[in-house]
Amino acid sequence: MAVSIELVKELRERTGAGIKECKDILEQVNGDINKAIDILRERGIEAAAKKTSREALEGLVGVYVHYGSRVAAMVELNCETDFVARTEAFVTLANSLAQHVVALNPLYLSEADITEAIVHESGLSREKLIEEQVLLAQPFVKDPSRTIQEMLTEAIAKLGENIVVRRFVRYEIGA
Repeated sequence: MAVSIELVKELRERTGAGIKECKDILEQVNGDINKAIDILRERGIEAAAKKTSREALEGLVGVYVHYGSRVAAMVELNCETDFVARTEAFVTLANSLAQHVVALNPLYLSEADITEAIVHESGLSREKLIEEQVLLAQPFVKDPSRTIQEMLTEAIAKLGENIVVRRFVRYEIGA
C-alpha cells in the first residue's frame, strides 16, 4: 500500500524516526499510524537496551525552582557525549525530571536502594514503597501513563546514547 507523504510526515514528527523508516513501517501496517508508533516504540526499546551498558560520563544538572522559591530540586542527568548533553531534548528532560522531583518528592533513585530494613520501617509493601518513593518507578508527574524509567528509555532510543539519572536532591524551606 502506498502511503501519503502527510502521513509519513506526521509519524516522523510524533516519533522522531527517519523518513524512510516511517514510510516502510506505514506500508507494513497499511497506514495505521497507531500500529506504526507501537512498532517504532518497540524498536526503540530494543535499541535502548543495547545502549545501557555504555558508560555515561557527560551530561548536565537539571534545575527547577518552584514559584515562591520555597522548594527546588537538582537532578544530575548523564549521557555519553557533550554533544547530546547540549541538545534541547536532553536539557528539557533534565529540567522536567527536576520538576518531577519537586512535585513528588521521591526518596530513592532506584529499586536497588530499597533494603529490607527500609521496607520494614516504612510499614508499606515493597511494591507500594517502590511505586511511591523510587524516582525511576514513579509515574511522570506531567504524563502519568509513563514512568520515569520509560521516559529515559524513550530518550535513549531518540537520542542514540545511554542516559542515566546519577543522583538528585530536593530542598524545601522548613523541611
